[in-house]
Amino acid sequence: MPQDIDREKTEAPTPKRRKEARDKGRVAKSPEVHSAAVLSGAFGAFFFAGAWMYGKMTDMMRWSLDFGLDINLDVTSTCMLLNKMMWFYFLILSPLVLTIAAAGVASNLVQTGFIFTGYPLIPRLSRLDPIAGVRRILSLRGLFELVKSLVKIFLISVIIYVILKSEIEKMPALIQLGPEDILVYICKTALKTGFYVCLSLSFLALIDYAWQRWEYEKELRMTFQELKDETRETEGDPKIKARIKSIQMEIQRRRMMAAMPDADVVVTNPTRLAVAIQYNPAEMNAPTVVAKGAGFIADRIREAALQHSIPLVENKPLAGTLYKTVEIGASIPVDLYRAVAEILAYVYRLKGKSAG
Repeated sequence: MPQDIDREKTEAPTPKRRKEARDKGRVAKSPEVHSAAVLSGAFGAFFFAGAWMYGKMTDMMRWSLDFGLDINLDVTSTCMLLNKMMWFYFLILSPLVLTIAAAGVASNLVQTGFIFTGYPLIPRLSRLDPIAGVRRILSLRGLFELVKSLVKIFLISVIIYVILKSEIEKMPALIQLGPEDILVYICKTALKTGFYVCLSLSFLALIDYAWQRWEYEKELRMTFQELKDETRETEGDPKIKARIKSIQMEIQRRRMMAAMPDADVVVTNPTRLAVAIQYNPAEMNAPTVVAKGAGFIADRIREAALQHSIPLVENKPLAGTLYKTVEIGASIPVDLYRAVAEILAYVYRLKGKSAG
């Protein structure tokens, strides 16, 4: 049973795992967002620049007819004609091409940000495994892609049917219009259809992106064992860290005990805490904590105090405050000067010394 729990991906992905996935090109990305953006950009280009594109096409036709009537075609004139036609085509298609390119780049950057990696281009034999391919087709992702494609076809078909049904009564009247008016009517109907198609595909793209995001986060989740292994790799083995910490604490204890003979007083709580204080007016601006501890360490400090004839003074509030707020080797804070001074004065009187 514990082994089954370790295999379950129940832990949130760490920043390291997210970075590794991103470096490999694995990001939450929906192709529907890209398709909807490109299609919307194309119809937007036709809507805003359609009249200009139509005018350029008219100029191209007029120029080509005038050019053909004025000169005889030879190699030079043919090259000139082709260059001019290519320039016209470039001008006519530039709004459409630039808008589609901008929409495609923007849709990718919005979803994933800037990624530069060659990992997906590395050839791998696992991609040629037919069994793995069948599994992908029959997986939950494959089923979702199938349903999504069917929904797209259904939505587009319904939109086209509804719009054409609403316009079918106007079509017989087109025989009374000129070619230019007929072309305008067709363009308006196409743009109307494109608008509703883009709107429905954008809604579908939002749903698909939410699904891709959910599936991506689910795929990135880690088992408890994976989390432990990664923590061990990044932060080191917990046993080694605990060993290093114990060695550091032992060194600190030895330094404390070595400084105990210089202490002037030990403040106790009375049995749980012990804080040793030293004050040398010639070298210190304020009394300094040279040792402190709780439990077993407090017992060691009291034993050293008795061994070196250092007075023990019981003061529960002061001992607790010093233990919590003052580090070893640090001076006591200003708000504790009075309490410590009273204890030092009492100790000096006991020793028959002057308080300075």
